[in-house]
Amino acid sequence: MPAEQIDAFMDYMTDVRSVSANTAEAYAHDVVEFCNFLAQIWGEEQAWNLGEVDYPTIRRYLAHLNRMEYARSTINRKLAALRALFKFLVDSGKIEHNPAASAASLKQSHKLPEVLYEYELEQLLAAPDQNTPAGQRNRVILELLYATGMRVSELAALNVASLDMKRREIRVIGKGNRERIVFFDRPAANAVSQYLEHGREILLRDQVDAEDEPALLLNPSGTRLSVRGIQKIVRKYVLQTAASANISPHSLRHSFATHLLDRGADLRSIQELLGHKNLGTTQIYTHVTTQRLKEAYAKAHPLSKDVEEDEEHHDT
Repeated sequence: MPAEQIDAFMDYMTDVRSVSANTAEAYAHDVVEFCNFLAQIWGEEQAWNLGEVDYPTIRRYLAHLNRMEYARSTINRKLAALRALFKFLVDSGKIEHNPAASAASLKQSHKLPEVLYEYELEQLLAAPDQNTPAGQRNRVILELLYATGMRVSELAALNVASLDMKRREIRVIGKGNRERIVFFDRPAANAVSQYLEHGREILLRDQVDAEDEPALLLNPSGTRLSVRGIQKIVRKYVLQTAASANISPHSLRHSFATHLLDRGADLRSIQELLGHKNLGTTQIYTHVTTQRLKEAYAKAHPLSKDVEEDEEHHDT
């Protein structure tokens, strides 16, 4: 697909559909992959003739992805990219119908998110060395991810001006440029205050335009810390504290929601705090909580052991 068409599609996704730049880029990559598939079955000259794509062609592509053993979630995302592409072409007057509109998404088995227990979180939050600028910054990263439930991308994008230290509130710009207010606790506030007074100032020392730098989280060069940088930092402390190997920065967001639900918060409030557009997305945490209750029961209740023994005896 010609570069100018890809750029126009990405502009459409960000400006009209209000998706993030990362999502638009991922969709553009999926579109190019689809065009490469068309080149294989139609030849290079016809690969960009999207007006000739029909529903059977879409189905053939989905079958190809399935044979390549892509995960169902990945196939569904690629299908969503095609729906968006052809919707863009319809809106642009280049084609009359969207051939991907009637293609059904694959049913997914929802994998429960990994969640840290509270004692694991205490160990994780205490891991950074508070005597170094980087350690103070890293403590802020861990504290805010857990205290607010923010996405890593939202945390990376925070500016100092986004924080209201007196009210312990943060103005967050989430997916689709939707704004919400999240809250943080006193330990997080203390970590942020220490970092702003000491660590951040030291990280800014070599910055020529230090006073003009708005970012809250800085790298060693005194500029905004990237999403990947935050992911590496969290991973470092997860390994250091011997937490589950499957724990990621996003797991702190999952832990935030699950612990709120465990302590009686209602789903609607958690939905607002997480910035979920649909309540259905938030409801997965009810399954996480149920699973944790089952585990607690299996470990602690005497009858659960009797049941296990009966099952083993029956099997033999």
